[in-house]
Amino acid sequence: MPIYKTKNENFFKKWSPEMAYVSGFFAADGSMIKNKRGAYFIEFKSTDKEIINKIRKTIRANLAIGEYQPKQENHNKRYRLQIGSKEIFKDLLKLGMTPNKSLTLKMPKIPDKYFSHFIRGYFDGDGNVSISHYVRRARNNKKSITILSGFTCGSKKFLEKLFTKLKKITNISSGTLYYHSKGHRLFFSVKDSLILYKFMYADTTNNLFLSRKKKIFEKYFKLR
Repeated sequence: MPIYKTKNENFFKKWSPEMAYVSGFFAADGSMIKNKRGAYFIEFKSTDKEIINKIRKTIRANLAIGEYQPKQENHNKRYRLQIGSKEIFKDLLKLGMTPNKSLTLKMPKIPDKYFSHFIRGYFDGDGNVSISHYVRRARNNKKSITILSGFTCGSKKFLEKLFTKLKKITNISSGTLYYHSKGHRLFFSVKDSLILYKFMYADTTNNLFLSRKKKIFEKYFKLR
């Protein structure tokens, strides 16, 4: 008997914590394809197989996860989930996603109660958090640590709207938005990074988060 490929065709029709997270991740690391035969596909890509597998289970897709090695030197292996569905493709268009969206990405109209999930999804795709150690000469060469976190995007307007909404519904007060290495970046220093962490991970009962990035925040808490 053949094994039929299944997926939740209605997944992106109604906001939920799961839909918000997957939408955020797709905004960062997803793509939309209409081939020459008129077939519609969406793809999720990541160097972390863990999160691709979680998304596959969330969308209830019994599809294989592909893997490939990018041609560029020093690039890690990437994992890919491709789903064929005209219905899902259309629903993502309604959310503001488009093929070749990197420069034209728009912020969907997300209900406030789901925004933390959307932000966490986007962060797991195009977010970054890092810990740095430095010596404070003004304090007898005492060793200190700091943390920096933020987002990258090809669309400056997307990051501006993301920043505006974060300031509206959290206590984040400042951030730095700048252009570097062919992309726009929004980054936060220590205080606002900790607020961002608490906001993004306040509700993770659905287990949708990338463990690797969450652990960096938690490592900082242990070191400081």
